[in-house]
Amino acid sequence: MVVSIAIDDAAERLKRAQRVLIIGCSGSGKSTLAQKLARHLGLPYVSMDREIFWLPGWQMRPRAEALSRLQEIVAREPWILDGTSPGTLALRLPRSHLVLWLRPSRLVSLKGVIWRWVRFRGRSRPEMAEGCPEKIDREFLTYIWNFEKTESPEIEENLAAFGPDVPVLVLKSRSEGRRLLARLGADH
Repeated sequence: MVVSIAIDDAAERLKRAQRVLIIGCSGSGKSTLAQKLARHLGLPYVSMDREIFWLPGWQMRPRAEALSRLQEIVAREPWILDGTSPGTLALRLPRSHLVLWLRPSRLVSLKGVIWRWVRFRGRSRPEMAEGCPEKIDREFLTYIWNFEKTESPEIEENLAAFGPDVPVLVLKSRSEGRRLLARLGADH
């Protein structure tokens, strides 16, 4: 069972949270929200894409090394961790004080990915490992299109199994994310 909370409750919890996990589909706005919260709350921002998963040239970091890096990061305090990876939630959820799950429509996420590709075309975005220029392909677009069907059930299972007492704020739109930031006075 997921402990769902409202925006006002999440804003209050964020004021004292030391470990915040931000998850959601690619293009949903995880990195943008995480960085704004990190700046406002004075918490270190960690991008899983940059710090855990990717090496230059779009090479996946070896799984054992990635898991070791992740264990080291989640053992620290404090952090705002940006990344979904349902297979690693068992490591992250028990250390999290709050989860922000971005769940906009697939069209919003697709638009976010396309905008990101236009903005960073030919370059690595700041949240990505160096040497991984922004790209879009059919496989990635299909992943986004099917995210709710393929990834969300596993996320829900992991939330129930490894974070049953961790409060979760589900943000279904960019405007809800802006409302959360406004409640914290972090909307600038």
